[in-house]
Amino acid sequence: MRLLCLIVACATLLLRPAFAEPRVLSDLSYGPDADQAVDVYLPDTLSAQSPVLVMVHGGGWIIGDKTNDRVWEEKQAHWGALGYVFVSVNYRMLPDAPVAVQASDVASALKFVQDHAAQWGGDPAQLVLMGHSAGAHLAALIAADRALQAKAGLAPWRGTVLLDSAALDVPSLLAPPDPPRYAVRAFGEDPELWIALSPRHRLSAPSGQFFLICSSQRETSCPEARKFADSVHDTGGAAQVLPVDLSHAEINSTLGSNPITTPAVDSFFHSLSLP
Repeated sequence: MRLLCLIVACATLLLRPAFAEPRVLSDLSYGPDADQAVDVYLPDTLSAQSPVLVMVHGGGWIIGDKTNDRVWEEKQAHWGALGYVFVSVNYRMLPDAPVAVQASDVASALKFVQDHAAQWGGDPAQLVLMGHSAGAHLAALIAADRALQAKAGLAPWRGTVLLDSAALDVPSLLAPPDPPRYAVRAFGEDPELWIALSPRHRLSAPSGQFFLICSSQRETSCPEARKFADSVHDTGGAAQVLPVDLSHAEINSTLGSNPITTPAVDSFFHSLSLP
Protein backbone atom coordinates (compact mmCIF):
# COMPACT_ATOMS: atom_id res chain seq x y z
CA MET A 1 0.00 0.00 0.00
CA ARG A 2 2.80 2.41 0.89
CA LEU A 3 4.55 1.67 -2.42
CA LEU A 4 1.29 2.32 -4.30
CA CYS A 5 0.85 5.66 -2.54
CA LEU A 6 4.40 6.66 -3.45
CA ILE A 7 3.79 5.74 -7.09
CA VAL A 8 0.57 7.78 -7.16
CA ALA A 9 2.26 10.75 -5.49
CA CYS A 10 5.14 10.69 -7.96
CA ALA A 11 2.75 10.41 -10.90
CA THR A 12 0.79 13.40 -9.58
CA LEU A 13 3.96 15.49 -9.36
CA LEU A 14 4.96 14.50 -12.88
CA LEU A 15 1.55 15.49 -14.24
CA ARG A 16 1.62 18.96 -12.70
CA PRO A 17 2.31 21.69 -15.25
CA ALA A 18 5.75 23.26 -15.06
CA PHE A 19 5.47 26.99 -14.47
CA ALA A 20 8.21 29.36 -15.54
CA GLU A 21 9.56 31.79 -13.00
CA PRO A 22 7.44 34.95 -13.11
CA ARG A 23 8.91 38.10 -14.56
CA VAL A 24 9.29 40.54 -11.69
CA LEU A 25 10.23 44.19 -11.38
CA SER A 26 11.70 44.29 -7.88
CA ASP A 27 11.86 47.06 -5.30
CA LEU A 28 10.23 49.87 -7.24
CA SER A 29 10.24 52.86 -4.88
CA TYR A 30 7.14 54.89 -4.09
CA GLY A 31 8.88 56.86 -1.32
CA PRO A 32 12.34 57.69 0.06
CA ASP A 33 12.45 54.91 2.70
CA ALA A 34 13.75 51.46 1.73
CA ASP A 35 10.51 49.91 2.98
CA GLN A 36 8.43 52.11 0.68
CA ALA A 37 8.69 49.77 -2.28
CA VAL A 38 6.66 47.34 -4.38
CA ASP A 39 7.42 44.25 -6.46
CA VAL A 40 5.54 44.00 -9.77
CA TYR A 41 4.96 40.54 -11.24
CA LEU A 42 4.12 40.60 -14.92
CA PRO A 43 1.48 38.15 -16.12
CA ASP A 44 2.00 35.20 -18.45
CA THR A 45 0.21 37.11 -21.21
CA LEU A 46 0.49 40.89 -21.12
CA SER A 47 -1.89 43.25 -22.86
CA ALA A 48 -2.42 46.99 -22.76
CA GLN A 49 -5.49 46.42 -20.59
CA SER A 50 -4.29 43.83 -18.09
CA PRO A 51 -6.14 44.05 -14.75
CA VAL A 52 -4.04 44.83 -11.68
CA LEU A 53 -4.13 43.07 -8.29
CA VAL A 54 -2.40 44.91 -5.43
CA MET A 55 -1.56 42.80 -2.34
CA VAL A 56 -0.78 44.18 1.15
CA HIS A 57 0.92 41.71 3.50
CA GLY A 58 0.01 41.20 7.15
CA GLY A 59 2.13 40.72 10.24
CA GLY A 60 0.50 42.57 13.11
CA TRP A 61 1.68 45.98 11.83
CA ILE A 62 5.16 45.03 13.05
CA ILE A 63 6.58 42.28 10.80
CA GLY A 64 6.09 40.88 7.29
CA ASP A 65 7.48 41.39 3.82
CA LYS A 66 6.25 41.58 0.24
CA THR A 67 8.64 38.80 -0.80
CA ASN A 68 7.23 36.18 1.58
CA ASP A 69 6.07 33.22 -0.52
CA ARG A 70 2.76 33.04 1.37
CA VAL A 71 2.01 36.61 0.32
CA TRP A 72 2.46 36.34 -3.42
CA GLU A 73 3.30 32.89 -4.79
CA GLU A 74 -0.07 31.09 -5.07
CA LYS A 75 -1.93 34.31 -5.85
CA GLN A 76 0.45 35.40 -8.58
CA ALA A 77 0.50 31.94 -10.15
CA HIS A 78 -3.29 31.87 -10.40
CA TRP A 79 -4.09 35.46 -11.36
CA GLY A 80 -0.92 35.89 -13.39
CA ALA A 81 -2.09 33.00 -15.56
CA LEU A 82 -5.36 34.91 -16.02
CA GLY A 83 -3.50 37.98 -17.24
CA TYR A 84 -3.30 40.07 -14.05
CA VAL A 85 -0.38 42.30 -13.16
CA PHE A 86 0.31 41.36 -9.52
CA VAL A 87 1.82 43.94 -7.17
CA SER A 88 3.14 43.09 -3.69
CA VAL A 89 3.51 46.06 -1.34
CA ASN A 90 5.94 46.83 1.48
CA TYR A 91 5.35 49.62 3.97
CA ARG A 92 7.00 50.97 7.09
CA MET A 93 6.01 49.26 10.33
CA LEU A 94 6.03 49.54 14.10
CA PRO A 95 7.79 50.74 16.15
CA ASP A 96 9.14 53.29 13.66
CA ALA A 97 5.88 53.93 11.81
CA PRO A 98 2.53 54.22 13.65
CA VAL A 99 -0.49 52.57 12.03
CA ALA A 100 -1.68 55.91 10.59
CA VAL A 101 1.68 56.25 8.80
CA GLN A 102 1.37 52.68 7.54
CA ALA A 103 -2.04 53.47 6.06
CA SER A 104 -0.56 56.56 4.39
CA ASP A 105 2.26 54.41 2.98
CA VAL A 106 -0.15 51.86 1.51
CA ALA A 107 -2.26 54.66 0.02
CA SER A 108 0.90 56.13 -1.53
CA ALA A 109 1.83 52.71 -2.91
CA LEU A 110 -1.62 52.39 -4.44
CA LYS A 111 -1.28 55.84 -6.00
CA PHE A 112 2.12 54.81 -7.40
CA VAL A 113 0.54 51.72 -8.96
CA GLN A 114 -2.29 53.75 -10.46
CA ASP A 115 0.19 56.21 -11.94
CA HIS A 116 2.57 53.59 -13.36
CA ALA A 117 0.41 50.57 -14.19
CA ALA A 118 0.24 51.48 -17.88
CA GLN A 119 4.05 51.26 -18.07
CA TRP A 120 3.77 47.61 -17.00
CA GLY A 121 0.92 46.82 -19.40
CA GLY A 122 -1.69 47.19 -16.67
CA ASP A 123 -4.93 49.12 -16.71
CA PRO A 124 -5.34 51.30 -13.58
CA ALA A 125 -9.08 51.43 -14.23
CA GLN A 126 -9.18 47.65 -13.65
CA LEU A 127 -7.47 47.58 -10.25
CA VAL A 128 -8.41 45.57 -7.17
CA LEU A 129 -6.90 45.91 -3.70
CA MET A 130 -6.29 42.92 -1.42
CA GLY A 131 -4.83 42.55 2.07
CA HIS A 132 -4.36 39.89 4.74
CA SER A 133 -4.62 40.36 8.51
CA ALA A 134 -3.06 43.73 9.40
CA GLY A 135 -2.73 44.32 5.66
CA ALA A 136 -6.47 43.72 5.34
CA HIS A 137 -7.06 46.34 8.04
CA LEU A 138 -4.93 48.84 6.10
CA ALA A 139 -6.68 48.01 2.82
CA ALA A 140 -10.10 48.34 4.47
CA LEU A 141 -9.15 51.65 6.08
CA ILE A 142 -7.99 53.11 2.78
CA ALA A 143 -11.11 51.83 1.01
CA ALA A 144 -13.36 53.30 3.72
CA ASP A 145 -11.68 56.65 4.43
CA ARG A 146 -12.48 59.22 1.73
CA ALA A 147 -10.18 61.81 3.33
CA LEU A 148 -7.23 59.42 3.16
CA GLN A 149 -8.01 58.66 -0.48
CA ALA A 150 -8.19 62.37 -1.33
CA LYS A 151 -4.94 63.17 0.50
CA ALA A 152 -3.13 60.48 -1.53
CA GLY A 153 -4.76 61.62 -4.77
CA LEU A 154 -6.28 58.20 -5.39
CA ALA A 155 -8.68 57.45 -8.21
CA PRO A 156 -11.50 54.97 -7.47
CA TRP A 157 -10.68 51.29 -7.89
CA ARG A 158 -12.95 48.33 -8.66
CA GLY A 159 -13.09 46.52 -5.33
CA THR A 160 -11.32 45.40 -2.16
CA VAL A 161 -10.68 41.86 -0.88
CA LEU A 162 -10.11 41.45 2.86
CA LEU A 163 -8.47 38.20 4.00
CA ASP A 164 -9.31 37.59 7.67
CA SER A 165 -8.78 41.17 8.80
CA ALA A 166 -7.20 41.78 12.16
CA ALA A 167 -9.21 44.92 12.90
CA LEU A 168 -12.36 46.17 11.21
CA ASP A 169 -13.95 47.73 14.30
CA VAL A 170 -11.03 49.02 16.36
CA PRO A 171 -13.04 50.31 19.39
CA SER A 172 -14.69 46.88 19.74
CA LEU A 173 -11.31 45.18 19.42
CA LEU A 174 -9.91 47.29 22.25
CA ALA A 175 -12.95 47.12 24.51
CA PRO A 176 -12.22 46.15 28.12
CA PRO A 177 -11.65 44.08 30.09
CA ASP A 178 -8.92 42.26 28.18
CA PRO A 179 -8.02 43.74 24.77
CA PRO A 180 -5.35 41.78 22.88
CA ARG A 181 -1.84 43.03 23.43
CA TYR A 182 -1.10 43.25 19.71
CA ALA A 183 -4.02 45.66 19.32
CA VAL A 184 -2.97 47.84 22.25
CA ARG A 185 0.54 47.98 20.78
CA ALA A 186 -0.82 49.02 17.41
CA PHE A 187 -3.60 51.42 18.37
CA GLY A 188 -2.62 52.71 21.82
CA GLU A 189 -5.08 53.91 24.42
CA ASP A 190 -6.68 56.98 22.81
CA PRO A 191 -10.34 56.31 21.85
CA GLU A 192 -10.26 59.13 19.29
CA LEU A 193 -7.35 57.43 17.54
CA TRP A 194 -9.28 54.14 17.59
CA ILE A 195 -12.13 55.80 15.69
CA ALA A 196 -9.74 57.44 13.23
CA LEU A 197 -8.13 54.07 12.43
CA SER A 198 -11.29 51.97 12.44
CA PRO A 199 -12.46 50.99 8.93
CA ARG A 200 -16.06 50.47 10.04
CA HIS A 201 -16.17 53.97 11.54
CA ARG A 202 -14.58 55.59 8.48
CA LEU A 203 -17.16 54.30 6.01
CA SER A 204 -19.27 56.94 4.31
CA ALA A 205 -21.83 56.84 1.52
CA PRO A 206 -21.45 55.69 -1.11
CA SER A 207 -18.99 53.01 -0.01
CA GLY A 208 -17.40 50.55 -2.39
CA GLN A 209 -17.36 46.86 -3.30
CA PHE A 210 -15.91 44.46 -0.73
CA PHE A 211 -15.30 40.72 -0.48
CA LEU A 212 -14.38 39.40 2.97
CA ILE A 213 -13.01 35.94 3.73
CA CYS A 214 -13.07 35.08 7.44
CA SER A 215 -11.83 32.12 9.48
CA SER A 216 -14.54 30.18 11.32
CA GLN A 217 -11.72 28.89 13.52
CA ARG A 218 -11.38 32.32 15.12
CA GLU A 219 -14.18 33.35 17.46
CA THR A 220 -14.46 37.00 16.48
CA SER A 221 -13.38 36.98 12.84
CA CYS A 222 -16.65 36.20 11.04
CA PRO A 223 -18.94 38.21 13.36
CA GLU A 224 -16.69 41.24 12.81
CA ALA A 225 -16.66 40.64 9.04
CA ARG A 226 -20.47 40.46 8.96
CA LYS A 227 -20.77 43.61 11.08
CA PHE A 228 -18.47 45.46 8.67
CA ALA A 229 -20.45 44.15 5.70
CA ASP A 230 -23.67 45.40 7.28
CA SER A 231 -22.12 48.86 7.64
CA VAL A 232 -21.01 48.77 4.00
CA HIS A 233 -24.58 47.98 2.97
CA ASP A 234 -25.88 50.77 5.20
CA THR A 235 -23.62 53.26 3.39
CA GLY A 236 -24.71 52.23 -0.08
CA GLY A 237 -21.96 49.76 -0.93
CA ALA A 238 -21.89 46.02 -1.50
CA ALA A 239 -20.09 43.41 0.59
CA GLN A 240 -19.96 39.62 0.58
CA VAL A 241 -18.69 37.51 3.47
CA LEU A 242 -17.27 33.99 3.00
CA PRO A 243 -16.65 32.02 6.23
CA VAL A 244 -14.19 29.16 5.74
CA ASP A 245 -12.81 26.40 7.95
CA LEU A 246 -9.22 27.50 7.43
CA SER A 247 -6.74 29.01 9.83
CA HIS A 248 -5.81 32.68 9.73
CA ALA A 249 -2.55 31.79 7.97
CA GLU A 250 -4.08 29.26 5.57
CA ILE A 251 -6.58 31.79 4.21
CA ASN A 252 -3.60 33.79 2.98
CA SER A 253 -1.14 31.09 1.97
CA THR A 254 -3.58 28.91 -0.02
CA LEU A 255 -5.48 31.61 -1.90
CA GLY A 256 -4.83 30.96 -5.56
CA SER A 257 -4.99 27.18 -5.21
CA ASN A 258 -7.66 26.58 -2.57
CA PRO A 259 -10.77 25.06 -4.24
CA ILE A 260 -13.21 27.12 -2.13
CA THR A 261 -11.69 30.56 -1.69
CA THR A 262 -10.07 30.93 -5.12
CA PRO A 263 -13.23 30.44 -7.23
CA ALA A 264 -15.11 32.70 -4.81
CA VAL A 265 -12.63 35.53 -5.35
CA ASP A 266 -12.73 34.84 -9.09
CA SER A 267 -16.50 35.20 -8.97
CA PHE A 268 -16.17 38.51 -7.11
CA PHE A 269 -13.74 39.76 -9.74
CA HIS A 270 -16.17 38.72 -12.48
CA SER A 271 -18.90 40.71 -10.73
CA LEU A 272 -16.61 43.73 -11.09
CA SER A 273 -16.33 43.04 -14.85
CA LEU A 274 -12.78 41.73 -14.48
CA PRO A 275 -11.38 38.53 -16.04
